[in-house]
Amino acid sequence: MNIKVDDLSLNLELLKKQNPLVHNITNVVVTNVTANALLAIGASPIMAYAKEEMEDIVSISNALVLNIGTLTKDIVDIMILAGRIANKKGIPVVFDPVGAGASGLRSDVAQDIISNVKLSIIRGNESEIANIYGIKLKTKGVDSSGKVEDKVGLAKDLSLKTSSAVCISGKEDVITDGQDIFLVKNGDIALTKMTGSGCISSSVMGTFAAVDSNYLKASITGALLIGICGELAAKKSRLSGLFQLEFFNNLSLFDSNLLAEYAVFEKL
Repeated sequence: MNIKVDDLSLNLELLKKQNPLVHNITNVVVTNVTANALLAIGASPIMAYAKEEMEDIVSISNALVLNIGTLTKDIVDIMILAGRIANKKGIPVVFDPVGAGASGLRSDVAQDIISNVKLSIIRGNESEIANIYGIKLKTKGVDSSGKVEDKVGLAKDLSLKTSSAVCISGKEDVITDGQDIFLVKNGDIALTKMTGSGCISSSVMGTFAAVDSNYLKASITGALLIGICGELAAKKSRLSGLFQLEFFNNLSLFDSNLLAEYAVFEKL
């Protein structure tokens, strides 16, 4: 599949028109920034965790994002319940295996979710993706510290294994549906110093999955949006507070013109 900027611009238009409701069962560190990021780009976020309302909330949502950043057994059970409801309703599910490999619990939970929920997109850093595939890499908390020799092959194999689009984030994001492979080259190192930048990216991908059932294309759109907004913010300031302010400003301003001007991605 050949994907062009114009194809991705359509996703931006659909997002603004449809204002999708994105249900995030996410971690306590990023709840507020994730909600604000989705509001900034034109989506409607909801964060619901009660088992008693899960059927109702998932049923009215357009996408579900599962993020294991701060785990408890109850939350894991709720994630799997929500994922199964989403599967029955035909609602796309995005999984962010935060810190997989940092503890046995995180690795086991990631496998439980993959086994029990049909996922549309899996997004994580290099060590997270490697560890859920079965390659043991060192982690530093929830950050990647290990390397694999063939990151492209890893992404493709996991995609085929799970029937999901897979994004390995990094200096260049590797994104694949198991057949076509793309590199997204936008971004700035300042994003790694902002709490929740990866978690935001997963939720943004979920937003585009709500409007585009081609989950490869949805993932690329999300990765480009985050990367370009990071680049533009860094041009204004690399100071932590000002960078975050400019990042959110750019999320609010992002449109097809900025995508066309700054997008750097290629098909392998």
